[in-house]
Order: sequence, then structure tokens, then C-alpha cells
Amino acid sequence: MTVIEEARRLGLRVVVSDGAPDAPGFRLADAGLLASTGDPEATVDAVRAYAARTPIDGVLAGAADVPETVAAVTRALGLRGVSAETASLVTDKLAMLDQLAAGGVPVPWHAAVASPRQLERLARRADRPLVVKPVDTRSVRAVVRVLRGVDPSWAFEVALAGSPRGSVMLEEFVPGAQVKAATVLVGGRTTTIALADCRYDSLDSFAPFVVEQGSDLPSRLSPVMVERITELVASAAATLGVQHGAVQSELVVGSHGPVLVDLITHLPGGHFWTHEIPLSTGVNLVAEAIRLALGDTPEAAALRPRWRGGVARRQFFPSPGTVVAVEGAAEIAWREGIALLEVTVEPGTRVPGTMSRIHPAGTVIAIGDTREQAVARAEAAAACVRIVTQAAGPADATLH
Repeated sequence: MTVIEEARRLGLRVVVSDGAPDAPGFRLADAGLLASTGDPEATVDAVRAYAARTPIDGVLAGAADVPETVAAVTRALGLRGVSAETASLVTDKLAMLDQLAAGGVPVPWHAAVASPRQLERLARRADRPLVVKPVDTRSVRAVVRVLRGVDPSWAFEVALAGSPRGSVMLEEFVPGAQVKAATVLVGGRTTTIALADCRYDSLDSFAPFVVEQGSDLPSRLSPVMVERITELVASAAATLGVQHGAVQSELVVGSHGPVLVDLITHLPGGHFWTHEIPLSTGVNLVAEAIRLALGDTPEAAALRPRWRGGVARRQFFPSPGTVVAVEGAAEIAWREGIALLEVTVEPGTRVPGTMSRIHPAGTVIAIGDTREQAVARAEAAAACVRIVTQAAGPADATLH
């Protein structure tokens, strides 16, 4: 269920802002504003014009990394939301990591990079694994590991192309278990609802890109480590000035404990909030995020997990070429424990070489009484889905 659909289910009138006239959200909403969410001024102008006729009670970004636009709109309408200062920090990852480090929150080593030559020089001096990435976007398509044999100029250009403002950074790639956390804040008090273990089982085969292949709930981390992560997220939110709303954090549990890699103040895309958390805990966190955006205080019972079920998500990455067939999906869609099966390609879809390594062609989510049962079901289902592609040259068709 999308954020729009959940808001409608709650009985709310939904207004969507988008710069594309054919945006899918317009078909689901009660009203639409033709303004790019990447343009705060244009969005504020459109919202003010609409609000002059029909009041707006809350603002929420779903699958759009536009905190500065959200802050501008809430400020213009006098609504609750993150401040302009906080929005600026979470937009600029270098500034965010600097602020967190100054506040005593453990974060990876990081540095701005202005040119391929500087990237090469810093990487040569480094005594740790590194990634190069955009400063101002969370797009995994633009994150490259700085490995032996990787051309620094190419890596820099990939990150630069993914940055709306043309800013690139280096960051330590901390070895360890990678997790993501969903947290609710009310008056500065935090409640972390769920932790998921992120899966990077085939990291080397996707190199030099960093590709998450799925996630599992509940986390295998010990209760002591979960508590440390919960405290770290609370400290990070306070340091960044987040007082009210929903945030997602990405962390790595390294040799010296948890390190915060990222924190966002919008509802991300993917299935973590919309599917994995409610399936694992019974908590409808999207509904609570909507209520928080309206300025309401969620009831304690609404944030309390009703169960601890196993959930596993796996994604499909086809080989490069043109899709000629999708096999096996119909046979597993109705298997016991399969909560979701999406295949986003069809015969005729072109899968570019680079994109095949970092852009999934589908997702399967399985549930179980235990995490282990859910993982087994998800992996068995993923193994049955075959996306057949025909290479551009004389090579034979390949399966993935």
C-alpha cells in the first residue's frame, strides 16, 4: 500500500505535488499540484495557492528525498515539521556527518572531493576501504567502492552525475553487519519500532557498486547491541534537531560498535515501512508517520509490536540484455508464506549492463513463524523466478 492509499484509508483528503503531469500519484490523490518537489519555491507557491481555498493540515514526503521542500512548505503554512536548519543538514551528507561527529555520534571517516585527482590522492593515502558518493542524494546508483583497478576518474564521474548540486565525497566503508532502523519521535523522545539486517551476500559480484540484495527481520543483533543502536539513533536525532516525526537510520556494527552512516526524515521508497515492518510487528508505521505529520501524538499501543514474526525480502537482478521471458513467477505467487511478489520487467524490457548490477527487476517478500522460516521461503521463491535475457551480440540467452 502506498502512502497516498494509506492516507485515503485514514479518511484524509490527499493533495499530491509533482513536476510531471503524468505522475502516478495524481491518479491516486484527491487533488494535484503541478510543481516539482525538488523546487521548494515553486512547491510553496503552488501549496499557498491551494491552501487559500482548502486548508492543508500536514506535509509528508514519500519516496522523495526533499527535506528542504517539506521544511519550506511546513514553515509557509505554520505546520509542524523539521526546521530549515535540520532539513539543510540531512540534505548535505557532509554537513550532517560533521554535525554528528561534533556531537559525539560515531560516524565513518569522510571528506569532500573536488576532482578525480584529489580522489586518487586521498584514496592512495587511505588505510581503510572507501566509497565515493554524491553529497546530496541517497541514490545507490551513484555509490562506487574505491577498489584496486577502479578508475578514479570514472568513479568520480559516476558520483558527480548522481549529485543534483555537483558535490562528491569520500566515505569510509566500515566492515560489519549493516542494519536499518525505523524510529518515531514525539517531543524529542524516540521509539525505535524495528531493526532489519541488510543482506550484502554477493557484494564482490556487484563490485564496484554497493548493492543491497534484501533484508531480514527481526534482527539477529543481541539485545545489548539493539539497545546501543536505539540510543545512538536517539542521540543522532537530537544532534540534528529532529524533535517530531519519523526517521530511518542506516548503521554498521563494526569492530568498535555501531556507526551511523545515514539518517533521513522522509518515508523512503522500497518495502521496509510499507510491508516488512507491519508484517513482522503488526505496527502500521506508515499510518503513524501520517499522524505525526498532522501534528498528532500516536497512542503508545499503536507503536507497540503485537508480534515478532519472521520477514525476508530478496530482489532479482537480471543479466544485461533484452528480456525475452519471465518464468516461474506464477508458480510461486501463491506459495505458503509469500506475502509479495513483484516483477517489474517484461519481455521487451531493455536491461543496460550497468543497471543490471544495481537496479532490481523485482522483489519477493516471505513471512514465517521465525526469521529462519521466512528466509528459507524467500530464497526458495527467488531461486524459482527466472528472468531470461538475450544479449545484444551473438551470445546465447542467459538466465538470472
